[in-house]
Order: sequence, then structure tokens, then C-alpha cells
Amino acid sequence: MAAMPGKRMLRALSGERLDKPPFWLMRQAGRYLPEYREIRSQAGGFLDLCFSPKLACEVTLQPIRRYGMDAAILFSDILIVPHGLGQKVAFKEGEGPVLNPVRSASDLGQLSLDGFHERVAPVYETVSRIAEALPKETTLIGFAGSPWTVATYMAEGGGSKEFVAVKRWAYGDPEGFGQLIDMLVEATISYLSRQVEAGAEVLQLFDSWAGVLPEPGFRRWCIEPTRRIVGALKAKHPGVPIIGFPRGAGTLYAAYAAETGVDAVSLDTAVPVAWAAETLQTTLPVQGNLDPILLVAGGEALDREIDRILNGFSGGPHVFNLGHGVTQTTPPEIVDRLARRLRAGG
Repeated sequence: MAAMPGKRMLRALSGERLDKPPFWLMRQAGRYLPEYREIRSQAGGFLDLCFSPKLACEVTLQPIRRYGMDAAILFSDILIVPHGLGQKVAFKEGEGPVLNPVRSASDLGQLSLDGFHERVAPVYETVSRIAEALPKETTLIGFAGSPWTVATYMAEGGGSKEFVAVKRWAYGDPEGFGQLIDMLVEATISYLSRQVEAGAEVLQLFDSWAGVLPEPGFRRWCIEPTRRIVGALKAKHPGVPIIGFPRGAGTLYAAYAAETGVDAVSLDTAVPVAWAAETLQTTLPVQGNLDPILLVAGGEALDREIDRILNGFSGGPHVFNLGHGVTQTTPPEIVDRLARRLRAGG
């Protein structure tokens, strides 16, 4: 799909410094919105919602109607890829994702790239529906989890605090673990390419657990797979910007930005604005990085932090966003306050 050069999000990602940065919010569609909760109650399970193109399109559009963000992000989940590979994935209320664990090279036989696109086909239809329904000025973002982060869920069997199973495998059998990463790289390239063909104009890679690895592991399991994905996607879709989000990477953000080939980096809340402006923003656009809890607190604390981030990144290309996703307890009216301040320029 041809990008519209006038879209503010695309202009910022091309390196243009705008007086008012474009904005969108990670998890901008979700449980904090009453209209989302109404749709969610109709859908059945969470995966049922992700695999209903009509409903997933609707919840993607809800925050755009309310707040007029410059970008909409596909409503889906990073665990669609393991599902597409044949791993059993479920979401249990109050517990989160539950997967049948894959913890050794011998377990990889239960996974296959054959039939992947058939299993995830509703996602592509959702992207097409959103692309047709969005306002002409709004950019559509497709996404996937990065291989390391997706592998953590696949090996742990769900969320984790210590990542014992995945690290034991990665450290103890790097060759076998590398086979899983290779499969995820191939699946992710294909998955995101299909999203672009369906209408996505920007892609984001979420490496939510990048920060749990020491530097050698970060380079091997985060930077290198991302570099391969970005290179392949740019060969197929050279005009589509790719945002990388290695949450928790700290000073390794610089190596990630320099070595992966991403067009922009999304910053977690802990990244110092001044450091990022000096170290990262001089070479590529940055996205972020408001603490999501300030959207719960609101008031003067929120206003001060908005101004600090806007001022700190005013010297280069910037997309205003959060340092992580909108939380369930966020009052919708505080998001409205944020949107109004950003449209006014702070």
C-alpha cells in the first residue's frame, strides 16, 4: 500500500522534526475503555476477539474515534505467532497466557511453518478492514513480538519473573535454542510481510523482555534476530518504516539502534530523555516515553512530564508515546487530557 507523504506519523519516521510530534499509545485499545469492554464481552475468549476481523477492527478504531491519535495499531497479540506455528496457546481470565511449553530442541517437532498463514489468516483480514476504515490522515501500524520475547513465553509456558526455563535452554543448548529463534525469525518475516500487503504502513517489533539478558545474550538473541528480520522486510518492502522496542535495554539501546537497521526506536520509561536525545535521536527518530502510570495519576504531574518529554526531544524527530502500554485502571478522561495537550503543542 502506498504511503501518504502527508501523514504526520510517516513524516516523523522519515526523520522530519515536527513542531508538534505525532502521537499514539501502546495498548491504546483495551480494557480501560468502556466501549472495548462491551465488545470484549461479546467476543468470548481473548483469542476469539483477536481472530474476529470485524470485532478486532472495531476495537482498533475505538481510540482513534475518541482521541484522534496519529496512528492506529492493529489489535492482536504477540502470541499469535506461536499459535500459527502450532503451539497450544490459551488466555485464562486473571492468569494471562498459558502455553504448552517448548523447552528443548526435541520439542520443536510439535511446531511447523506449514499451515502458518492459514492459522493466522483472520489477522490479515483485520488489517485490510482497518486500512479501509481509518481516516486518511491516520497511519496503520502492524506488529509482532521479537523472537527472544516470543521465545520466553513459548519456553516458560506463559509469563515469567525469572525466565529460568528459557535462559537454561539458551545458555545450555544455544544451538538447539537457535533453531527456535530461526523458526521465529522466518515466521515473523512472513507474518509482517503479509500485514504490509494487507495495508500496514509501519511495523513495530516488541522485544518486551530484552532487558532480562546480559550483553552477550542481548546481542545474540535480540540484536541479531532483529537485524535479520529488518533486513528481509526492507528487501521486500523498502518504503515501510520499522520501529524497534527493546524494553529494558538501557545503554544497549545504542547498539540496538546502530546494528539492527530499524528506522526508529521506542523508549521505555527508564531511558533518560537527555541521554536518548544526545545518543539516539541524532541518528534516528525516537518514540516515547511517558510513564503509563501518569495516565492514572493525571493532574500537574502528568502535565509536567508531557512538557519535559516534548522539550527534551524537540531538537529532532519524535513520536510521542508511552514507555509501555496503557494500564487497565487508566481513566479515559486523562487520556483525553493528554491528547488535547499534545494537539495544542504541550
